[in-house]
Amino acid sequence: MSDLPRKAVTRTAKLAALPLGFAGRATWGLGKRIGGRPAELVARELQQRTAEQLFKVLGELKGGAMKFGQALSVFESALPEEIAGPYRAALTKLQDAAPPMPTSTVHAVLTERLGDQWRDLFLEFEEKPSAAASIGQVHRAVWHDGRQVAVKVQYPGAGEALLSDLTQLSRFARLLGPLIPGMDIKPLISELRDRIAEELDYGLEAEAQRAHAEEFADDPDVLVPGVVHQSEQVLVTEWMDGVPLAEVIDRGSPEQRDRAGQLLARFLFSGPARTGLLHADPHPGNFRLVPGDDGEEWRLGVLDFGTVDRLPGGLPPQIGDCLRMTLEGEAEAVYEVLREEGFVKEQIDLDPDAVLEYLVPIIEPAEADEFTFTRGWIRAQAARIADIRSPAHQLGKQLNLPPSYLLIHRVTLSTIGVLCQLNATVRLRDELEDWLPGFLADYTDEVDETDAADEADDDQTPVGTPV
Repeated sequence: MSDLPRKAVTRTAKLAALPLGFAGRATWGLGKRIGGRPAELVARELQQRTAEQLFKVLGELKGGAMKFGQALSVFESALPEEIAGPYRAALTKLQDAAPPMPTSTVHAVLTERLGDQWRDLFLEFEEKPSAAASIGQVHRAVWHDGRQVAVKVQYPGAGEALLSDLTQLSRFARLLGPLIPGMDIKPLISELRDRIAEELDYGLEAEAQRAHAEEFADDPDVLVPGVVHQSEQVLVTEWMDGVPLAEVIDRGSPEQRDRAGQLLARFLFSGPARTGLLHADPHPGNFRLVPGDDGEEWRLGVLDFGTVDRLPGGLPPQIGDCLRMTLEGEAEAVYEVLREEGFVKEQIDLDPDAVLEYLVPIIEPAEADEFTFTRGWIRAQAARIADIRSPAHQLGKQLNLPPSYLLIHRVTLSTIGVLCQLNATVRLRDELEDWLPGFLADYTDEVDETDAADEADDDQTPVGTPV
């Protein structure tokens, strides 16, 4: 397999064939219905065939096609079992593997970015990649000081492939909608396009990974490999062994599932509070369960910091406020926050009680002391929102997602999708109370008291005193 640009014509042809296949199956479905088969049965079979073709094509390509496939794969748990079952294995594989680029191409990139004597930097270098993803592949090696390292090498032309694929996919985003009930595919593709430049910049990735590695250096629950070396198109980090989260999803013990789920939720909410950054690519291929120092408690190993949301103040306190007030049944107050933050546009008038009724089932996991995330639960949520006859669907269509919340929203939904794949029992409320600003009422009181104290100090500042 040659590098990405040389395959541009083939890639475009494969992606362009997808909507033609969808249209052909729609015609086939119409014929089946005319022939007397039940509409519901035909629709399920049609959806299953569409999904199988989609993920087959995405799995054969790197670039934006695979990136989109990885983003979509975490929502697999929302699909009906008769559709999700046949290609769950293909999705898991998509999360963690892709055909490797030729050894000669890898050597050319390393020579260009690390110099002609790049081999002197390593005591050992494995030619066969240990993992391959959407824009690069990873080789295991031993650094010149004896450390086990992961060497991530970016595919030549990855940027062009990402843009080309996502542009092609966006043209028929509407046809992909039925695959994930209740989810608008087009904003997902648009958001992936917006993040391309950051994902390709290994300097930004190294910076984000260093920040996390330093903050979690002595953490008993989370492990982030340190950055060893970085240059354009090449990133060298400490190697991390462990059980891939995809493997835990597939055949993990109940204890592993619950531990992975708890730590995933903890990392989601504690990361922004501790680093000012939100890890924004939460598919299972980016996580491992790593044995703890005591050999008993598992730690969560976190990889790939190419996509992050920069939140200097942590997650917005309005999220915590809204969650808390929803659980307390304060419909008017919740509606006011949603309107102020832009979730309800000025020209739209909604019934606050109806909005509360729409939100309560979604935030059910935050109400219980512990909650078991299941595929059945998330499917029920997806079906409720996707059913065009339901009040939830009609109300959901009138809500807006402000740009500043788009990545937070996607990361949260993706994490919930993974928790449901894990079938994990999680004490989510504990994590919200510890890490989400505004979730506890006394947080708001403390902020008000601090603001009042600041105002009092301002009032007492002598004239002429520099401030």
